Amino acid sequence: MKPVVRSIARAVHMLVIPLFLASPTVVLALTQILPEAVIEADQQSVHELIGTFDRAEEAIRAHDVDAVMALYATNYRYHGLKRDDIRKIWTDLFARYDLIANIHTFSAIKVTKTGKDITAEITCTGAVWANSKKTKERIPIDSWHQEVHRLVKGKDGWRIVGNLGGDQAIRRFGTAPHPLF
Repeated sequence: MKPVVRSIARAVHMLVIPLFLASPTVVLALTQILPEAVIEADQQSVHELIGTFDRAEEAIRAHDVDAVMALYATNYRYHGLKRDDIRKIWTDLFARYDLIANIHTFSAIKVTKTGKDITAEITCTGAVWANSKKTKERIPIDSWHQEVHRLVKGKDGWRIVGNLGGDQAIRRFGTAPHPLF
């Protein structure tokens, strides 16, 4: 190896290794809004909605099923699943997996006020991955494309109600429901 290349490689090695060791926190989640997203909401509502997903990510990272469930509305419904079903799913996920990571990419946010009710529909593409506690392998848990998350605003913040079209029975022929968010 030429001396200049060797010294550049050494400098990069000396810079990257300390940065890696000094940053033990692993990025496990990401919520982003596409630059071309269609936003039909005020800035405060968008900020609050992002905060709801941030709280979900924190609760997932902590394996805190109660904190996760606090983000679901009591009337949650999705393809025949209810809030108690979602609790069982999260409890099972936390028992079987470590380093659960997720990504949400929003392409549209629409907030609507009808009388006293304030609702949001968020068009989202994303995924959830985790490490199996049994095999230590990184595996996909869930993924979705252009699903529309439905949320309702209550006195204590936004809650997940389900997904658009999610009140019907589970879809057939290989189209799995996306119940996690």
